[in-house]
Formats: sequence, C-alpha cells, structure tokens
Amino acid sequence: MRAFVYIIVFFSFFDLFTQLPIMTPLAISLGATPFLTGLVVGMYSFSNTIGNIASGFLTDRKGPYVILLLGLLLSGSSLFLYSLADNAWLLLFIRFVHGLTAGLIVPAAFTFLANSVAAEKKGKGGAISGAFVGLAAVIGPAFSGIVASKTSEVTVLSITAILMIALGLLSFFFLRSAVIRKKETDHKGEKISVRVFFQNLSIVKAFVGAFFLMFSQGVLAYMLPLKVADLGQDTQTSGMLLSTFGIVAILIFLLPTNRLFDKIKPLKTLIFGMAMMGLGLLLISLSSNISIIYIIMGIYGIGFAFLFPSLNSLLIEATENTFRGQAYGYFYAFFSIGVVVGSSVTGFLALTANEGFLLTGIILLVVSMIFLYHKKR
Repeated sequence: MRAFVYIIVFFSFFDLFTQLPIMTPLAISLGATPFLTGLVVGMYSFSNTIGNIASGFLTDRKGPYVILLLGLLLSGSSLFLYSLADNAWLLLFIRFVHGLTAGLIVPAAFTFLANSVAAEKKGKGGAISGAFVGLAAVIGPAFSGIVASKTSEVTVLSITAILMIALGLLSFFFLRSAVIRKKETDHKGEKISVRVFFQNLSIVKAFVGAFFLMFSQGVLAYMLPLKVADLGQDTQTSGMLLSTFGIVAILIFLLPTNRLFDKIKPLKTLIFGMAMMGLGLLLISLSSNISIIYIIMGIYGIGFAFLFPSLNSLLIEATENTFRGQAYGYFYAFFSIGVVVGSSVTGFLALTANEGFLLTGIILLVVSMIFLYHKKR
C-alpha cells in the first residue's frame, strides 16, 4: 500500500505545482488589482499552513487513513468551486478553502509512510517520496501551461479535482485494510505540548531546514524568470531550467545513490545538501551564460536531493508514532511559510534577480555552517 500513498504524494504536489502558472492570469481575468492578485496567490499558502497543523493533530488522534481520505475528498471538491468564481474576492475565498483542505493531505501521507517503513530504510523511503515530489514539480507546471493555453485555467483545476476525488475513492478500498495500528505501548489521546517539538534539537533542525529549503524555492520561482529575461531569454527557458533541477534531483532519488541516505548520518547529508543549494544560488547570481546556468541548476538539484530526505530522516528519528503526525503538521507548515517569506522578502526589498540569488545563497551557506558547528559540538 506504500506505493499507493506515493501516488497520493505525487498528486497532492501536482495540485500545488499546476497552480503556479495559472493563478495570476486567472485573478487578473477576474479584474483583480495587483494587490489583490498577490493576496490570491499567497492565500493558498496561508491557509495551507493552518491545514498542515490541523492535519498533524487530527492524524495523531484519528490515524492517517481517515485524514487522507477526508483531505482528498474535500480538496477535490474545493477545486470544483473555482468554476463558480465570477469575481476576484470570491476567488480569494475559494483559495482559502482549497489551501485549508489540501493542507490535510501531506502530513497524513508522510506520517503513513514514516510509520510503515523500517527504521534502517527511512532515508531511502524519504528519497523515493522526494522523487514523486520532484516529478510533480516537473510535470505539474508543464501540464497546466499546455492545458490552460488550449482551454482555460478552470479546466486545469477541474481535471485535478477529478483526479483527487478518484484518489479519495480508491483510498477507501486500498488503504482501509492497511491502517497502521498504534503500538500497545502508545498512549491514546496523549497530548503533546508545542514546546516539546521546539525543545528537541533534531526536530528544530528539520523545521529550520524545511523553512530554508522552501525559502530558496520561493526566491527561485520569483527571481529565475527575471534573471532569464535579463539575459534576453523567454519564459520557456525558465521552465526548462526548473525542469533541469527537478530531473537531476529525481535521478539521485531513484538511482542506487538513494542508499547513501541510510548509510550516512542525516545531519551530514543535510549540511551538504543545504551548502550545495546555497552554492548553486550564489553561482547563478554571478553567471551571465544560459548554458552555464543549466549546469548550475544541476548543482542546485543535487543539493535539493540531499536535503529533502535528510529532513525526513531527522524527523522520523526524533519522533514516535504517537505524535509523529503533529511533527509532520508543523514540518509542512514551515514548508508553506518558507515559500511565502522567500518570495515576499526579496520582493519587499526590491532586489534585482542577482541580488536576490546572492542574498539567499549566503543565507543558506550561513545556516549550513551553523548546523556544522552544532554537529562538531
């Protein structure tokens, strides 16, 4: 049943990535001002954060199967609401509902996977799930752009809605018999204070890593098209560059290299991955050759591939089944916040593309050095 949950992971991120190319044009077509357009784009991440945290609590109390089923059906239903949007304010409300319901899915899915994988294979398991995330990042925007150009943005969202509801119905049949039962030593209904998560250094490192991973993704999504435009290239080149990093990451996730994540301590691969991502962003800021940037995006992809499974392994090592759902809820909340902060901060500071990449690269390198210092201590 793990294979089916990996499919759920793919489509939950596919839902996210298909939105990227179409939400701004959809908001503008409904008469949104630039400010309201920004709210429409960012509202999903805001409510998704709330959904992630709620999913964590509910997963620990009801089990991942129930929350997965609920999240898939509610998220799929909310996607159909986009066809009713006839003004920007209604679109903003639908974005809130969509983000909230979609936020239920990922923490429950990753809790299901974490509770069903052998401890000695947690790194490889994280790499495989990362491959499905990367695959969604490559396929989602391309699918969305092609379908929207030939039909409409609402058609893209309706197709995704059908897929999510179908997954929900299939979950009822495939996952109901494979519910991960809590161990007899677990305490049902045990309440864990939020402070507990932030007093565990491994969990804090996973949260910080998740935040800066997606902080860099937010900057990349915002600044890469500007960088490409400065070099006289079109938006298609931006898509190809993003696909390059995604493909490199997927190869590392799926090839025998994924065994490294179980042989090397996760903190070491975390430090290496974050440093490689920081280096990649620094090099992009210094480069003025598109061909070289393709190679640099490969370096960034290597960093992403090492960082993502490391965060997953750290979280699994530091948590128990009784409160792992809450941990994943907060973990993916930091993911959502990171994207918003990354694009917002660089936009607020009115940085050029090169300045944005330079600043973010330095931040990632500094954070990786802090982690290295704590490791040596």
